[in-house]
Amino acid sequence: PPSSCLRCAPVPTVTHTLAGDRDRRNRRAEMTGWKFLSHIQESVMAHIVVLGAGTGGMPAAYELREKLGRDHRITLVNAVDYFQFVPSNPWAAVGWRQREAITFPIRPYLEKKGIEFVAQRVTRIDAEGNTLQLLDGSVLGYDYLVITTGPKLSFDEVPGAGPEGHTRSICTIDHAEQTWADYQKFLDAPGPAIIGAMPGASCFGPAYEFAFIFNKDLQRRKLRNKVPLTFVTAEPYVGHMGLGGVGDSKSMLESDFRNNDIKWIANARVTKVEAGKMFVTELDDAGQVKKEHELPFKFSMMLPAFKGVDAVAAVEGLCNPRGFVLIDEHQRSKKYRNIFSAGVCVAIPPVEATPVPTGAPKTGYMIETMVTAIVHNIAAELSGKAAYAKGTWNAICLADMGDTGAAFVALPQIPPRNVNWFKKGRWVHLAKVAFEKYFMYKMKNGSSEPVYEKYVLKALGIERLEGEPKSDAR
Repeated sequence: PPSSCLRCAPVPTVTHTLAGDRDRRNRRAEMTGWKFLSHIQESVMAHIVVLGAGTGGMPAAYELREKLGRDHRITLVNAVDYFQFVPSNPWAAVGWRQREAITFPIRPYLEKKGIEFVAQRVTRIDAEGNTLQLLDGSVLGYDYLVITTGPKLSFDEVPGAGPEGHTRSICTIDHAEQTWADYQKFLDAPGPAIIGAMPGASCFGPAYEFAFIFNKDLQRRKLRNKVPLTFVTAEPYVGHMGLGGVGDSKSMLESDFRNNDIKWIANARVTKVEAGKMFVTELDDAGQVKKEHELPFKFSMMLPAFKGVDAVAAVEGLCNPRGFVLIDEHQRSKKYRNIFSAGVCVAIPPVEATPVPTGAPKTGYMIETMVTAIVHNIAAELSGKAAYAKGTWNAICLADMGDTGAAFVALPQIPPRNVNWFKKGRWVHLAKVAFEKYFMYKMKNGSSEPVYEKYVLKALGIERLEGEPKSDAR
């Protein structure tokens, strides 16, 4: 091959059955020195590239390898060379977890499964030419692209917000470590604190988690009495979660806030943040201004709104105006038929209109159902069949609250639902700790859904796929 770097070498075969696709690839092949097979049905290998190695991308790579065997080439591309278990970041932000406990290097674990790995940021996607341009200028070709990048954190939508401004974040392990460093300084001179989510946010669960974990840590340090705590959220009411509520989430979370002396402001539109002061416009249910707040603080953690990452958002016809990938019922791009997407980066409309804009969250198990659908649909196409699999988008969420926790099951996540269940208790805290260890084990051992997990969830009526032919069931 013209390149000595295997991971960036052009793909030597093509598997699509459309003549236009074949001809386009052959033109690209002539420029790179490869010659594609000319007989549409005689190709033996496809190159599937997974973009993003988070809680969607890592399982996608492993599941593709398991489903497709060694007959096809799989490459995982990620901006950094390590995996991070993001759900544990609230613990890391108060010193309850160290970085090494919730991260690990990706390459050695993928190599065991015969999956190639590229630790570089993608600067451009040529969806017509089926290539990715990497940060170092090299080009990686693909036959199928699976986009699981997660979001761009849109701190800039509120002046003064974010790690470069006056509020902290727990969205990445780097952010969590910065929050922990600032929190330690705060402990030396405690005062008012604000925790919550900015306008346009869609991932509210971690904000609630961090509020309760922050509260519990201060109690253990005998400092809670020195810290007035306010929860500021774009949700129309506490417990909305971007889902229109789940079960009795509103009354239960309001009760927990009262019991822990946490004040709250819902329908809150944060307009700007200055050093030590947050400006908040509180709206009523009709969207009219109810009250203007100037809230003092010495510590603040506010989750931002999300957007699509730049390279994905820039592809013409791929995304909505905020850069989220537009997909059909099979998780496939509506414009580019060999591009699939799962996770936070897909476009899902809000559950309902709210006075302050909110988005719909994409929870962990919901993302796994999307990934499984993608894997089955790519496998179907490679075998000459039509895509059929649809993710159930079922949601299972475990939210830690320090020494207790709250759990909800929403089947499916988007209402109307067949199951709408919200419970709390110490068992949730223990389950969250166990799940962290379990998921890290899965990601290191390359199994996205062990048999015992599948059948336990099936016994509870929780399935990953709709429309799966019996002959293809795993």
